[in-house]
Amino acid sequence: MADNLAYQYDYEEEYHSEMLDGNIVLMAPRPATNHLRVLGNIFAAFSAYLRGKRCEAFPDGADVFLTEKDRVVPDVMIVCDKNKIQPDGIHGAPDLIVEVLSRRTEKRDRGYKRDLYERCGVREYWIVNTEMRSVEVYLLKNGKLILDDVYQIFPEYEKLQPEEKETYKDAVPVSLYDNFSVSLDDIFYNVF
Repeated sequence: MADNLAYQYDYEEEYHSEMLDGNIVLMAPRPATNHLRVLGNIFAAFSAYLRGKRCEAFPDGADVFLTEKDRVVPDVMIVCDKNKIQPDGIHGAPDLIVEVLSRRTEKRDRGYKRDLYERCGVREYWIVNTEMRSVEVYLLKNGKLILDDVYQIFPEYEKLQPEEKETYKDAVPVSLYDNFSVSLDDIFYNVF
């Protein structure tokens, strides 16, 4: 473990950081209010549904050790393999990771981290945009994270054409369970 770069950092550091490809990357010290609301809403929905089930939800703040050179701190995640949960964080790929975009992290979340999650076997990856009130869902298929669907709140739902209303999806399914989805209204509750 001493040779593993992802472990070599001070847990008492003042700033939160991630390690991407062996490089320490400082995280934004204070996320925006809407960022915190959305990640809290998603965590609350995940946590409530998963109570008493095999999988467990974790909010922002838990380190995930993916490779010797990669340690990330997702906004929200679900882990189904209890052996991966250790006192200092998650060791191995979570089953589902959620990243809430910010201007500072969008390029990494869509680029390096998406590719990293794919390589490490994350089964489902959500990219949440608070400004667009949208959720992009990527599912791991044949070793590749493929865009499955984009879910978005339309503030003027009543103005949609009847055929558009029929195809409008107001909840984001969680692929880990057959009967689990989170409504867009719950995800973006209280977001301005």
